Amino acid sequence: MSAIPDLAAIEAMDAADPLRSMRDRFILPKGVIYLDGNSLGAASHAVFDELQKASTQEWAQDLIRAWNTAGWFDTPTTLGDQLGRLIGAAAGQTVVCDTTSINIYKVLHAALAMRPDRSVIVAEGDSFPTDLYMAEGVASTRPGAVLRLEGVDAPSIEELIDERVAVILVNHVNYKSGELRDMVALTRRAHEVGALIVWDLCHTAGALPVELDRANADFAVGCTYKYLNGGPGAPAFIYAAKRHLAEVRQPLSGWWGHARPFAFERGYVAGTGIRRFLCGTQPILSMRALKGALDIWDDVDMAALRKKSIALTDLFIQLVEAKCGAFGLTLESTRDGSRRGSQVSFLHDHGYQVMRALIDRGVIGDFRAPSTIRFGFTPLYVSYRDVWQAVEVLEDILRTGAWKDPRFATKEAVT
Repeated sequence: MSAIPDLAAIEAMDAADPLRSMRDRFILPKGVIYLDGNSLGAASHAVFDELQKASTQEWAQDLIRAWNTAGWFDTPTTLGDQLGRLIGAAAGQTVVCDTTSINIYKVLHAALAMRPDRSVIVAEGDSFPTDLYMAEGVASTRPGAVLRLEGVDAPSIEELIDERVAVILVNHVNYKSGELRDMVALTRRAHEVGALIVWDLCHTAGALPVELDRANADFAVGCTYKYLNGGPGAPAFIYAAKRHLAEVRQPLSGWWGHARPFAFERGYVAGTGIRRFLCGTQPILSMRALKGALDIWDDVDMAALRKKSIALTDLFIQLVEAKCGAFGLTLESTRDGSRRGSQVSFLHDHGYQVMRALIDRGVIGDFRAPSTIRFGFTPLYVSYRDVWQAVEVLEDILRTGAWKDPRFATKEAVT
């Protein structure tokens, strides 16, 4: 095991960080160490600049004309192409719209329709719950549809894939453990039996480089309010491979997905390309906030981002286990940085109280039932010194038993 770095070594790591200047683009409250970017990213100055322009000029002054003059109507696809660069998608295959849950519903129906002779949906038993809820909902609308779950029907997802499978819905990064799946290998396995695959990138986009086109992926969905820093409830996105766009159909046939929305025709005719995944009128102010968030990424080297992500999470694991190992913490994440997203999770029998005590001291992570405390590391604004200080606070809370204060046991609505 390598020697534990001291504070001087930590400060030298920050001084040598090629991404250190990115921190100044974000609004980080004084006295807060923010390690929850895997749930809600921090606000940036660029986001508020875009909101100011969209609200006080385009909406207030241009009014309805802004649909044309400010390009509002094309925002879902222009942002889609901008985001697509971060997930390895060539232009014309990504659209920003709706929520991740709604988009899962769309793509699962689309995939099932493309494999009409098959009836099985495969997913992870420990998937983020909305993925499972939506898969259950889709299955309930299709007679004979069956949902197979990894960890329930078989130990591994690969064992569930056969010629009866229409579509596989899988998270690129597990929301609890942070473990990263091999996109290329699993996509290849799906295609070997003629199945389609949908990748959930909620804990991937903006956290590490993704190569959807290179992996030959079929579909992907994801949110933009985590590592992409688009703001609370920011619109989600859908990716569909170009080879599928001519035949794909989705069930939410709203007017924005129509081939000629302003012809006001009675019958539905799907539009061409990725716009066919649109449904109703999109939230333009939220999208303009997202534009500001995405503009920052024009100056980000994704390889440097990934390198720092692994370094931050490796350092956190090393320091926690060295300083807090005697206080009931068990590492839930993998130790292999190449197989981990940009988060670290530990198990603790009183994880909720420990996290509440951390937040009370200005170290913000989150809790996932029954016993996971999660820490998300956004390389654009988290420093190595942040990691050092967060562990110092965690050690003090565990050593003194500060987490046992009764007020930390009261469950809040959002954990």
